[in-house]
Amino acid sequence: MNKLWALLLLAVTLPASAADLTVSAASSLTESFREISSAYETANPGTKVDLNFAASGTLLQQIARGAPVDVLASADQTTMAQANTEGLIDPATQHVFAQNSLWVVVPPQASNKPTTLAALTKADVKRVAIGNPDSVPVGRYARGALQQAGVWPVVQAKMISTQNVRQSLDYVARGEVDAGFVYATDAQAMSERVQRAFQVPVAGGIAYPLAMVKTSRNAAEAKRFIAFVRSAQGQAILHRHGFGSP
Repeated sequence: MNKLWALLLLAVTLPASAADLTVSAASSLTESFREISSAYETANPGTKVDLNFAASGTLLQQIARGAPVDVLASADQTTMAQANTEGLIDPATQHVFAQNSLWVVVPPQASNKPTTLAALTKADVKRVAIGNPDSVPVGRYARGALQQAGVWPVVQAKMISTQNVRQSLDYVARGEVDAGFVYATDAQAMSERVQRAFQVPVAGGIAYPLAMVKTSRNAAEAKRFIAFVRSAQGQAILHRHGFGSP
C-alpha cells in the first residue's frame, strides 16, 4: 500500500510532459488555430497542444496572474505591446502572422441592412453588439471607427457589451441584436447564420501578433510552434479561414 501511495505521489508531482504546449489565442482564431494545432501535432508526433481561447485582454490578464502559458496570440498590437511592457513575453519571438478586417453583420432575416456607420444611429437599430473596448480588441477597433465617424455617443447608447467577438457573433446569429461588429473571419465561420452588411475602415489595419511567454516551460517547443504558424502550411490554413498575410 505504501509503495502504491509513493507511486501516486510521484505521478502528481512530476512536471507535465516536455512536449506539451499551451497556446492562448484570441477568440477569432478558434477554427484556424484548432486546425493549425492538429497539423502541428501530426508533424510533431508525441506533442500535444492545449488551446485556450478568450478575448486578448483576458488572456493577458491570465498570463499576468501566472497562468502556465507558452505562446500568446492576440488580435491586436496593443495587447502584445502591453504584454511586452509588463515583461510577460520574449520580444525576440514576437511576429505579426496574420491580418483581418472589421465588418458589421446583421441577422440572416434582416431585410434592411445598414450600409454605413451613420445608419446605426437610426431608430430601427435598437441594439448593437460590440466587444468591451477595455478588453476586447474588436471593441476597440469598433469604438475608434465610430468615434472617427462622429457617431460613437449615439451607438454607445445602443451598445450590448460582449466578452469577446464570438459572443457578438452569437448575439447577431440568434437575432438578439440588430447588428454587431465582428471580424471578416468570424463572419466567414458563420456565413449561413449572419449577413455581412458593410466593411468598416480601420486606421492602420488589423494585425495579429504572437510571441513566446517568458515563463514558458518549453521554450524550444514554443518557438517551433510559432515558426509553424508562420510557415507556408500554417499560412495556408489561416488563408482558408479568411485571414490575410502579414
